[in-house]
Order: sequence, then C-alpha cells, then structure tokens
Amino acid sequence: MPVPHTSDHSPVPDRRHRVLILCICSMSLLIVGLDITIVNVALPAIHRSLHASLSGLQWTIDAYTLVLASLLMVAGSTADRIGRRRVFQIGLATFSLGSLLCALAPSLPVLIMARVLQAIGGSMLNPVAMSIIRNVFTDPRERAQAIGVWGAMVGISIALGPVLGGVLVDTVSWRAVFLVNVPIGVAAILLTARYVPESRADRPRHIDPVGQALIIIGLASLVYAIIEAPSAGWLSAQTLALGGVFVVALTALVRYERRIAEPLIEMRFFRSAPFSGASAIAIAVFAAQGGFLFINTLYLQESRGLSPLLAGLCTLPMALGLLVMAPITGRFIGTHGTRVPLLGGGIGVIAAGLMLTAITDSTSYAYLLGAYLVLGFGLGALNPPITNTAVSGMPASMAGVAAAIASTSRQFGATLGVAVLGALSGGAVTGRIGAGFAHATHVSWWIVVGMGALIVMLGLLTTSRWALGTAQAVADSFARDTDEAAAGERPPVGELVAH
Repeated sequence: MPVPHTSDHSPVPDRRHRVLILCICSMSLLIVGLDITIVNVALPAIHRSLHASLSGLQWTIDAYTLVLASLLMVAGSTADRIGRRRVFQIGLATFSLGSLLCALAPSLPVLIMARVLQAIGGSMLNPVAMSIIRNVFTDPRERAQAIGVWGAMVGISIALGPVLGGVLVDTVSWRAVFLVNVPIGVAAILLTARYVPESRADRPRHIDPVGQALIIIGLASLVYAIIEAPSAGWLSAQTLALGGVFVVALTALVRYERRIAEPLIEMRFFRSAPFSGASAIAIAVFAAQGGFLFINTLYLQESRGLSPLLAGLCTLPMALGLLVMAPITGRFIGTHGTRVPLLGGGIGVIAAGLMLTAITDSTSYAYLLGAYLVLGFGLGALNPPITNTAVSGMPASMAGVAAAIASTSRQFGATLGVAVLGALSGGAVTGRIGAGFAHATHVSWWIVVGMGALIVMLGLLTTSRWALGTAQAVADSFARDTDEAAAGERPPVGELVAH
C-alpha cells in the first residue's frame, strides 16, 4: 500500500503526530483571538494608567487589527515561498516580543507601536497555521474535523478572553494581559521546532509589494480619518484629505491588481455576488462585534463602575450564544443552505442593537445580559455561513484564498467597528469617559441596527438564483484557466493565488 504524502510530496505524519500539530497550530489561533478580547477588558485600566484619551484607546485596539488585516494575505504567500514552519516560528517570536514590549510600555505611543509589532507577528500565525493543517491533514474528512477543532478556538478565545483579562487586571495589572502571551508563544516556538514539518508550495506566487502598499495606505488613511474626526472635525481638511487618499488608493489597487499576472487579490472573485456579499457581511458582522466589545467594556467599567472581572463575566452571555449557535448553524448549513442562518443572524443583530439603544447608567443587569445573549445568538448564526458563502461555487483550488479574503474582511470589519462606533460615542463625551457615556452610545447602537438590516438584505441577495449564477460564471472562468494551464498555455490560477 503506498505511503500517503502531503501536497509538497513529503510523507504524512502518523495520526498522533497530526493531532499534536493541530494542537500547536490551535495555540496560535487562541493567543491571537485572546489578544483582541482580553485587551478590551484592560482598556479602562490603560486609560487611567497612561492617561489615554478615547481615541488613544481606539488606536490600542485598531493598531493591532488594522495591521493584521493588511498583512494576512501576504503572510500566506510568503510562507508558501520560504517555508511555512519558518514563517510560523518567526510570527510566534515577533508576537511574543511585541507582547513583552506592550507589558513594559511606559506610555501610550510606545504601547501602540508594540501593538503594531504584535500584529506583524500575528499576521504570520493564523493563515500559515491553516496552510500547515491543510498540508498535513490529507484525508478530506479528517481535514474537516481538524478545521472544526481549529474554528472552535475562536469561540473559546471570545469566552475566555474577557474573564481571564478581568482576573489578570483585578489581581495583577493591565500589563499582565500582554505578559500571558509570552510563555505560550515560547512554548509554541519550541514545540513547532520539534514536531511541525517544514513545507512549501510547489509553485508559490510572487510577492505583490505594490498591492500590499496600496492596501496599507488605504486602510490606514480611512481608519485614521474616522478615529481623529471627532477632534479634527468630520468636514475638516484633514478628514477630507485622508478620505481622498483612501479613495485614490482603493481605485489604484483595483486597477493595478487587474493588470498583473499574480495579484495579491484576485479581482475576479468580486464578480461572484455570493463572494462579494460574504465579504460585506463579514465586515458588518465583525464591525458590530468589535464595536460592541470596545464600547461595552467602557460602559460597564466607567459608567456602571464594575470591576474588570465583573465586566468580563457580563460578556459571557454573548460568548455562550456564539458557542451554542455556531455548531448548530454549521450542521444546518450542510442540509439547508445559508439563507436561513444569514437572515436569522441579521435579525438577531437588529434585535440586540434595538435593545441596547435604550441603555442608561441604571439599566437592569437582567436586561443587559439578555441583550448580550441575543447578540451572541445572532453573531453565532452568522459566522459559519460567511466562509461557506464566500467559497460557494468556487473551484477547490480557489477555496483557500477565498477564505483568506473573508478572514481579512473580518479583521477590517473589527477595525472599522472600533473606529466608527468609538468615534460616534466619544464625540459626545469630550474630555473624559464616564458622565454621559451611556447616552452617547445610543447612536452607535443604531449603527449596529443598520448593520443588522444590511446583513438581512445581503443574505437575501447573495442566496438568490441570480447570485448563484454569478458564482458559477466565476467558477467557469477559473476552470477555463485550469484547462489552458493543462494545455501548457499558462500557469494554473490555483498556483498563482496561494491559500
């Protein structure tokens, strides 16, 4: 019987070895996911310790998610070229060093720069770890189970982050929420060196520095404009100029990527209505989630006077909703499709947003926890169909990069949520957080209601017969490229666009 091999023709590790590799890769997803939720709980303590403004707190979150969103795509292709294990270890080392510098930061600017370093390392972890899993687990059924375990880490990090962050801030310091990453990162580096095999793509695509630069310039300009708009003025020269830079960078990116043979982003994907819709839904979902985590933490600790631990415990209903709904929705999609979860999830976001528009400094905790639970159910129903919808109708060779773009949309959505919702809430509480903050958040919760309505509309549109037809047309386009490659006319697109 022939020995099974990975996609790069090396022998497949035995089952015990594969499970160990899965655990090591899952550690990376856990610490990257934890770093988003755990830091939110520490924001009020950072606010007091470093005398940070609301916009400074926004940058503490967005400096991380913005860089992460900008570099996810290029990290995967770099790993395919120079070695996945090598890039994974570099990412772990960079993330751990960034975490240590965050813990030692004497001022807010230093903290923000250390968060950027963290994100550079984090961008090399999740997409590369997924490539390692896809390469090691060659059996489709076993691979699906491995990806299921991998995905469960997201729910665990969301549930564990606020509580662990609350414990660390209450008992040690806000600096401890960063220090906790260091021993985990060091352990993962050593385990990776010992157990994870090196692998590379047979035909890795070239790096696209121009496309990468345009993405960074465009996203950074937009986020900076939104975060600083309350102080600079929404119609100020600075805000309008930065908005113009975003439009120019986006236009240049689209035109440039359509002309080159090996683009960072394959623009033909966006001719598929399900793919484009899934990307937009991912932005809306994670904008709602990211904005909620940012604003709600400040509300509970600053307006309601809760300790970090109690504030973290209050978010458990949202995490519970996510953990309960995600596996149920995943099974439902397999037999009934994505329309019902998309519509149901969107309605859940609308309902939670409407409930939160009524909060005050004295709203009952039963009401608050009920709103958090409804939001968790809505978000949990939406996460599974996003990737499924993104890859709907795509050939197998394109599924990896389609999912990677969906992941980038998630991070960009989280960045945008903190920027927009934080800016709208902060505009009414100049000077300090606390007095009037509960009322100031109402406009942000109405934005969440609008995001839920957008999700419902996109859910109807992207699951229509017309939308599925556009996905099939894009799949046929890639199939023709594959046929041409087989005839020796051009390299296959699946090779050009790495997962």
